[in-house]
Amino acid sequence: MTSSQVDKQYDGSEAVNGDAPEEGYERGLGSRQVQMIAIGGAIGVGLFLGAGANIAKAGPSLILMYALAGAIVFFIMRALGELLLYRPVSGSFAEYSREFLGPFFGYFTGWTYWLMWVVTGMAELTAAAIYVHYWFPDVPQWVTALVFLVVLFVANLISVKLFGEIEFWFSMVKVTALIGMIVIGLGVLTFGFSSAGDTAAVSNLWAFDGFFPKGIGSSLMTLQGVMFAYLAVELVGVTAGESEDPEKTLPKAINTLPWRIALFYVGALTVILCVVKWTEFAPGVSPFVAAFAKIGIPAGAGIVNFVVLTAALSSCNSGMYSTGRMLRNLAESGEAPKVFSKLSSTKTPAFGITISVLFMGIGVILNYVVPEKAFGYVMSIATAAGIWTWLMILISHVLYRRAVVAGRLPASSFPAPGGSVCSWIAIVFLLFVTGLIAYDADSRVCLYVMAGWAAALGVGWMVLKARNPQVTERREPELEKVG
Repeated sequence: MTSSQVDKQYDGSEAVNGDAPEEGYERGLGSRQVQMIAIGGAIGVGLFLGAGANIAKAGPSLILMYALAGAIVFFIMRALGELLLYRPVSGSFAEYSREFLGPFFGYFTGWTYWLMWVVTGMAELTAAAIYVHYWFPDVPQWVTALVFLVVLFVANLISVKLFGEIEFWFSMVKVTALIGMIVIGLGVLTFGFSSAGDTAAVSNLWAFDGFFPKGIGSSLMTLQGVMFAYLAVELVGVTAGESEDPEKTLPKAINTLPWRIALFYVGALTVILCVVKWTEFAPGVSPFVAAFAKIGIPAGAGIVNFVVLTAALSSCNSGMYSTGRMLRNLAESGEAPKVFSKLSSTKTPAFGITISVLFMGIGVILNYVVPEKAFGYVMSIATAAGIWTWLMILISHVLYRRAVVAGRLPASSFPAPGGSVCSWIAIVFLLFVTGLIAYDADSRVCLYVMAGWAAALGVGWMVLKARNPQVTERREPELEKVG
């Protein structure tokens, strides 16, 4: 692929309504679907399952960690939002890295985001298998994981509309259930009904060894798990190339993020930790399932288990969607085999999805070999890959803002508040979390994996440069209209 061929995808003559580049996808994601994908992206297995282990480590102070990380995630999303309205493309963060930091960073970010979703898919499959184990303890985890993998794979091959519809209803289940949990929890606190009514109290947040029962250090160490819970909020950026009206739907989806975090993370955890004292939660058990079992609502724990199963499958579904699109973007930029750039008759990147699903199948093997450790392993690797992606979004935003101030690029119609100041704050925070990962012996292994991954990508880049030097040259996108 030549430089001029690559640039062609940004040519204004191929824009949709003059607003965004046409990439061959079906613009089949309506406003309600993009909104619910954005909402659902903020409610995943990291909250429903990972929160159990984090509560055991940090106690009630985990609420503060979710609030702090949530503020940082909002900074990241506003930075991404400004870039998306400057140039909405499905390659999103890889494209911006390519434009502002150079071709190598676009290549590295695209492949690393693909890795993040592949291992996240493994985590979600693992979680889904754990949830099914709740009802069918005799069924091996790997069997359940394999069945879910195949079913979601087939659904993703059919069309983006079906993906959007599945995500809409998955997210609707999660949102409705979380709101229901909060309402029931508040009812237990206010009226004292159920078997948890006698012990439910706001004072549970500090009555058992204080708000920081394990110390501030232990609370900070949960940030790596907390950040994993927020992975996928940036998925709304990947939908830009298939949204019917990105200039309206994307800002709305991003601006609703604060209340989603406040309600679904901070609110839900606060209510649960008031209803059930933190010492009763354990790693590997969803705190929501444990809370409903404690309250004693008939079939309540089973219902919640179904909801968290839905959350895991939703996230895995999103992973299949995003990996296929990212591989196609890499292929169109000459940074992956050309076969990944082809679309099926239903305008889905079927080959890219297929290869990604095969790699997600490693999660099935992990569930067979080390079922008790599978979730922790893939969670730490996904977090490290996600942090890289977020850093590239933030650094690209800082460089974009410099270009706007210097008059080299037009301003976006959706500027981040405070310019690049919040992006710098988020960059420092993410580097701090990386330091925590390096300090923790259990999660440090992911940095070794990422080092190996970086070395492999480095070799791939050198091969790419030797075969087709034009692909590795910096190029400027041609745009008819931005913002």
